[in-house]
Amino acid sequence: MLEARRFEEMVERLFLVEGKLIGPAHLYLGEEAVAAGVIGALREDDVIVSTYRGHGHAIARGVSMKALMAELFGKITGTCKGLSGSMHSALSVEHNIPMATAIVGSGIPIACGVGLALKYRKEDRIAAVFFGDGAVNTGAFNEGVNLAAVWKLPILFVCENNLYALSVPHKKSFAGESIAARGACYGIKSFLVEDGNDVIAVYYAASKAAEYIRSGNGPAFIECRTYRKKGHGVYDTAWYRPKDEVEFWMKKDPIDRFFKKLKSLGIITEDEFKRWDEEIASILEEAVKEAEEAPIMPFDEMWDYLYVSGGARYGEWR
Repeated sequence: MLEARRFEEMVERLFLVEGKLIGPAHLYLGEEAVAAGVIGALREDDVIVSTYRGHGHAIARGVSMKALMAELFGKITGTCKGLSGSMHSALSVEHNIPMATAIVGSGIPIACGVGLALKYRKEDRIAAVFFGDGAVNTGAFNEGVNLAAVWKLPILFVCENNLYALSVPHKKSFAGESIAARGACYGIKSFLVEDGNDVIAVYYAASKAAEYIRSGNGPAFIECRTYRKKGHGVYDTAWYRPKDEVEFWMKKDPIDRFFKKLKSLGIITEDEFKRWDEEIASILEEAVKEAEEAPIMPFDEMWDYLYVSGGARYGEWR
């Protein structure tokens, strides 16, 4: 969680203060407990389908912060060889993250395809797909969860409900008791983590859900209620959020709370926390330096990543 927090703070600085990065970026600040709790409960061979707010997912799965940073700088040493930018940067086949999609809700039917493949191959693996509360009102959501339920696919649906679909409050766009209840209405085992900023609560729910799926029962669904510390994207000031609401959630910071809990139990000390923080800061400074110095992909190599009908590579066709 601390790595994800410091990475995002560095990215924000590079965009807004130093002006070294441009383009869209959607920070995971404040939602770290969801990625850490869910992915921590999964196995490394389980598949992750991420979103445009995916830096935290990638870091929780163990993707190198240096590779992520290089991707944001558009360099060949990045996770997608510098071709994706922030919104697809979580993609890492090596870490079983085959997709990080920028379209709201579009990862859900893709996860169904992954889940169908896993079931067809009789593999004891799970496909976990992350999405926000805004995705729940899309057709892809309803078609996907219905299909997963009918075919009993090994999918873990994870809704990161940060209470806003861009600037639209959840309560103004959603009818129903909870997002978890929408999963339940399709006959899917569903869990509501009302405090999605409690990493232990998230981990517990994800562990129970994963156990249920691996037992051959079909999909499971988790709604984690959380809150982003900043706006929808890096340039969004989030002026539309009530001040008292923001203050309430800032007091529920997932990292501060977990650190205080661990400290009270005698598991870690202030000095250990400070040392970790310093180590992460050093890695990030190196990541930025290496990203700035790394080369971009040679133009002629880009043809190798374009395809035309029939499956031929564009470079061969031309």
